Amino acid sequence: MSFIKRIFTWWNGSTFGTNFQIRTKASKVGEDAYGNTYFEENKVGYEGRKRRFVTYTGYADASRVPPVWNGWLHYTIDEPPSETDLRHDWQTDYEPNLTGTLHAYKPKGSLDRGGVRDKVTSDYEAWDPNA
Repeated sequence: MSFIKRIFTWWNGSTFGTNFQIRTKASKVGEDAYGNTYFEENKVGYEGRKRRFVTYTGYADASRVPPVWNGWLHYTIDEPPSETDLRHDWQTDYEPNLTGTLHAYKPKGSLDRGGVRDKVTSDYEAWDPNA
């Protein structure tokens, strides 16, 4: 089943076609702590600069790209990040986006939790055109 996923799905890592294209047209620049691999094309594109891109390990989730690599991908910094580029003290560890999963945040009163919430004194009364 894993073999078939690699052929037909882009969200479960890169496909064989993508890997073939990368090997012939781009060079590997580096990897991050999550196993994502970063590439830069060998030739200059029509915008006057080389195209930069990432292939994800596992599920393709753009929020797994660390800030320093995101800066490199978007040409904010010229040189690729190295092992010495440590994160700041105020940065937290990666947490996956759980929206759309069973573990998504559902506040009290949301429709997924029954749509019932406690009454409060400041609740408004809806406008009634017949009143």
